Amino acid sequence: MGIKSGRSTVGFTSRPLVVALVVVAAALLSLSCGGGATLQPPPAAGFTLVWSDEFNGPDGSSPDSSKWTFDTGVGGNGWGNNELESYTNRAQNAQLKVGNLVITALKETYADPSDNVTRNYTSARMKTQGLFNQVYGRFEARIKIPAGQGMWPAFWMLGQDISSIGWPKCGEIDIMENIGKEPSIVHGSLHGPGYSGGNPLGAAYTLPNGEKFADAFHVFAIEWETNVIRFYVDDHLYETRTSADVPANAKWVYDHPFYILLNVAVGGQWPGSPDGTTTFPQTMTVDYVRVYGK
Repeated sequence: MGIKSGRSTVGFTSRPLVVALVVVAAALLSLSCGGGATLQPPPAAGFTLVWSDEFNGPDGSSPDSSKWTFDTGVGGNGWGNNELESYTNRAQNAQLKVGNLVITALKETYADPSDNVTRNYTSARMKTQGLFNQVYGRFEARIKIPAGQGMWPAFWMLGQDISSIGWPKCGEIDIMENIGKEPSIVHGSLHGPGYSGGNPLGAAYTLPNGEKFADAFHVFAIEWETNVIRFYVDDHLYETRTSADVPANAKWVYDHPFYILLNVAVGGQWPGSPDGTTTFPQTMTVDYVRVYGK
């Protein structure tokens, strides 16, 4: 996304060289500015790609059901956060478009069939639970987030054993969270027993010069090894957490497989509700999700 076209001030006299440079520049531009597979720096030495979704299906199609399933409904107490949306599996809320996954939050009157409650917002929450999970490695996604008061996009992970031992014992890794009232800030955090909810192990990353995350794609990633998790934005390391960071008598629970989630929440205790400044629809556009192992 960062390559800009412009007129060269250098006078080349060799036509083949000019043509070659134009072809290379066009290729780079198409890779960096479009959807689908994108030119990115390689992962750290020793990592090998083991799972990915490039979202290159036909426009308007649903995400690959062999890789993703949906959390639908509203969950208990707005997913425990007093969120205001109903999550659906409709194309209006999640579809492929121009080589990207587009999750769309809508303001609409929606009678949720899961609990027969009518709500004012819809969105989508996707997960790889039961389809893919992994312990350790590099997990990354290239995402352009939505904007506006009350918006809450996230790229995150939960322990695969959540159904048997519950949250937060299963562990939660928030690779990227943003709340709309902080347009230049994203958060990376860990939730486990004794450090969850409003008191996770976490840190924030702020874009320089007043830039806003909703204005461009950014790569959000973790590198996860035994007893350490490192958080990155565009390959800038901004947070490192180890087993030594957990509170006294608490447990480091990041030693078993986790699955991936992508969602856009509307409202909740942390972001607050949308207001008159919030416009809809709002979209989170995901170029790819990639997982590497060592």
